Amino acid sequence: MLTIVWDVDDVLNDLMFQWLTQSWLLQHPNCRVRYAELKENPPDKVLGITREAYLDSLDAFRKTERAMNMQANGEVLAWLRVHGARFRHVALTARPLETAPDVAHWVMNNFGAWIRCFGVVPTRADMNVPTYDRSKGQYLSWLGCGDILVDDSIENIFQAKELGMKTLLYPQPWNESSLTTASLLNELSYLAENLD
Repeated sequence: MLTIVWDVDDVLNDLMFQWLTQSWLLQHPNCRVRYAELKENPPDKVLGITREAYLDSLDAFRKTERAMNMQANGEVLAWLRVHGARFRHVALTARPLETAPDVAHWVMNNFGAWIRCFGVVPTRADMNVPTYDRSKGQYLSWLGCGDILVDDSIENIFQAKELGMKTLLYPQPWNESSLTTASLLNELSYLAENLD
């Protein structure tokens, strides 16, 4: 049975969209940047702000009730209901460690029927936090059981390819994925059908 490793933010949920529309634009009404214009992630240059200002705002949003209760990706949920049992599933996120419990809870509440394993690569960790892995590639190398990575970061995709994993770049404005969500899930369906 193959194992799919799912990125959480901006794949299983729409964190960046929610942050931009429900936090940043509300607090900065003169900002005219639309979600489709976020051609870089992190989008600090697109927004004309410092990286620190962006990260502070995003991290603050991650701690809000709105973020903790984000709607799950409906297309992925629908796909999992039909094909999910044909694979094992892992959620893997890179985010500040203090926000990991909330997102782990969110993953289990929304995807717990299929996802039984949750991993985090801490970003911006303080000196007292052990650094086992500095990237998703290092985490996946340690994990050793992932077959397919679904992620919106081209860097994470490259790292997984170097490990010999099949990769699917989840479409977002900041990457050049040639896939739509539907075509990405169709590719996973094809893999499921060819396992039977």
